[in-house]
Amino acid sequence: MKVSLVVGARRSPLSRAQAAWVGDRLRERWPKLSIEYRFISTAGDRDPGTPLPEIGGKGLFTEDLERALREREIDVAVHSLKDLPADLPDGLMLGAVPSREDPRDVLVVRDSLHSAAPDDGRGDVLRRLPAGARVGTSSLRRAAQLRASRADLDPRPIRGNVDTRLRKLKDGGFEALVLAAAGLRRLGLWPPGAHALDDGWLPAPGQGALGLQCRAGEDDMAARVQALDDPTARQEVTAERALLAALEGGCRVPIAARAFPRGEDLCLRAAVYDVDGGPPVEGVETGPRSSAFAIGRGLAERMLEAGASRLVERARRLSR
Repeated sequence: MKVSLVVGARRSPLSRAQAAWVGDRLRERWPKLSIEYRFISTAGDRDPGTPLPEIGGKGLFTEDLERALREREIDVAVHSLKDLPADLPDGLMLGAVPSREDPRDVLVVRDSLHSAAPDDGRGDVLRRLPAGARVGTSSLRRAAQLRASRADLDPRPIRGNVDTRLRKLKDGGFEALVLAAAGLRRLGLWPPGAHALDDGWLPAPGQGALGLQCRAGEDDMAARVQALDDPTARQEVTAERALLAALEGGCRVPIAARAFPRGEDLCLRAAVYDVDGGPPVEGVETGPRSSAFAIGRGLAERMLEAGASRLVERARRLSR
């Protein structure tokens, strides 16, 4: 079995932290394993100013890592799974989904607003933002959720690393931000004004999970990577990604989904949002954990029949 490997990831501080976490887990199992890190600039990183939906296309944060895998510059690519398209290229495989971090979104409120109206523990901090509050997000999904929840809020695009976004909030450019809880936790950041949004606010498919991608057909490398796979996390994201693929979603379509165990079953909740702030199409599907893919596919089909196809097409048309 190979005694050294190269772990690839994006250059952002969060991606570096995620790669280091993976390296630590591998060394715990194989203390003599030699690990090298290679950090790669992706298309999404090279254009930090343009809102992601305007850049368009799938794989903005993953294709350059996949190229490095195919060309054997790296042995394993560490992705934020929500960034990895549901359809993987030939010759590459999703070798592992490690234990999942908190999948929820977080509302981070500017210090002055937090002091004036601290969280009351009921998870309704979003309702207590002032009318017209500027809420920063790089996500079309989050912007659509904000409009659906509070039509009087002002979602505005924001790009940059987590530290950069928090600095823009502190400097007064926004009243609040919506960020992923997982990113804050992995970086060891949890500002005083951070409040996890309640269960009614669904995250992106795969949010909070890492995806470890490797080359298919290399049994030794696959064995290393697959040792980090977490069965529950794998089942959850399999359902979420099956739904995403069936809806033909991407960064241009506001889709949210979260799967979670319920006894011996797996429950999947999902929503497709209207980019104009109209009512979303929502759905729930429960079934055996072993049928995670079928759960996601089946729920997507029911949602398309219930009107999600219209919302998907509208989002694509407006993004052209």
